[in-house]
Formats: sequence, C-alpha cells, structure tokens
Amino acid sequence: MPSAPRKPAARRPSATGSHGKPSQPSAKRPASQPAPVRQGPPIVWTQDQWLQAIEVPLQQLGLILSAEQQQKLARYMGLLSHWNATYNLTALRDAPDMLSHHLLDCLTVLAPLQKGLQAFHATPRDKPASAPLRLLDVGSGGGLPGVVIAITMPEVHVTCVDTVGKKAAFIRQVAAELKLPNLRGEHARVEQLKGQFDLITSRAFASLQDFTALTRQLLAPGALWMAMKGKRPEDELAQLPKDIDVFHVEPLQVPGLDAERCLIWMRPQA
Repeated sequence: MPSAPRKPAARRPSATGSHGKPSQPSAKRPASQPAPVRQGPPIVWTQDQWLQAIEVPLQQLGLILSAEQQQKLARYMGLLSHWNATYNLTALRDAPDMLSHHLLDCLTVLAPLQKGLQAFHATPRDKPASAPLRLLDVGSGGGLPGVVIAITMPEVHVTCVDTVGKKAAFIRQVAAELKLPNLRGEHARVEQLKGQFDLITSRAFASLQDFTALTRQLLAPGALWMAMKGKRPEDELAQLPKDIDVFHVEPLQVPGLDAERCLIWMRPQA
C-alpha cells in the first residue's frame, strides 16, 4: 500500500523565502537541505493521496483552485513520479519530498505572480490587452514551475524549454494527457529560441547574471524577469549589469518547508 501523505510540518517564520529544487550550487536556487537518504523503494502516492496532501497547503496559501485544476495537479505529480523512475527528471523520489520541495514550492509563487501580471497588464503595451500573456520557463526540467502555472493559470501561454530532450518530451506528454492547450515543451538551448515573451522565469537554472544575459533577446517590450531563488542572493545581485533594474525582492514561505525562498523581479532599465 502507498504511504499516506505526511501532514505539513509547522512553519517557522523566515526573513526571506523562494522556490527551489533539491540542493544546488549558490549560483542556482537551493532547495533548503537535501532530502534525507532513505533505504528501500520510493514512497509513491495515488492521485487521491496527492489531492489529500495539497488540501491544507492550498488553504494556507490562500489559493482557490477548481476541482479540475486540483485533479490535474495530482495527475501531473503522478506522471512526474512515473516518468522519473525511468528518465531521471528530478533527484527527489519520495512523494512527501516532491510535495514540499517541488509542488508547494511552485504553488507558493502563484499569488505574487498574479499580482505581477496585474501590474503588467496595467502597463501600456504594443499589443491588445486581450492578447494572452506569453511566459517562458527556462531550464524547466520536469516542468517546475511551468506546468504548475499552465494548470492554475490557463489564460497564460507557457513555453517550457530545456536542453535535455527527454524532459521536453515529458512536458509535451503532460500537455497532451492533461489537455493543456496553453502548454508547450521545447527542446533547445535558450539562446537558440525565437520569439518574444512577456515574462521569463527560472528555477534553479543559473546565476541572475547568466539568466538575464541568455534571455534578454527574448523579452517583449515591457517584459519582466522573475527568478525563483532560495536565500536572497546578494553576490548575484551585485554582479548584475547596471542597466538591469531589480525592482522587487519578495520573500516567500513554502508550507511545510523550513527554508528561505524569494522571488527576484527584474526588468531592463528604460
């Protein structure tokens, strides 16, 4: 029988916060402490167990998602676990760790993202206000946060790009199985992509300097960068070019994760 979902651990207030994947070098986004090594087969949850596990965290985050969206999130995590057994999409294997370090980590971004998009829509642009917002998730891996955003914000057109073909193929499979017409997976180096995007995000991808340099040509007029980081990266912020405006560093707290998380909001200076 699959192990029952763990209850979220008590949260401890943190001065800063963010989103992240398992432990990364300082230039990337750390995921707090590495998940403990456990002997035996991975803990795998059913779809119902995933639904049960996200119920309380959604309330803690103040997120209101439809039953269909919650079902799709649960199915997505099931697909991620299934494909991970063969294609090594993420270093984490146990469902409780994937819940806190991956899914809840990405869900914590949604409220700040929605506020950021409201401000973006209020800014004069060269295209009609009714045009869908185009989001690029760089180094998306198994689709974090791109797939989560596509499920919870169907009005946003999400492109997930990764240099590993099997990861891009997984994104395309998720889009097909979950019927997400607003989700695309691209197998490419980000500097080879064409087109323009209104918001470019990354999670455990690279330093802020590399992230902005590699994607700058893909920014639409008035577009923003949103980097998901762990502890506020003072060294990375100091190394950014002077023509990049870091207009907001937003601390976040992930339910059940005792680790610092923050969002770095940036844009080219006018």
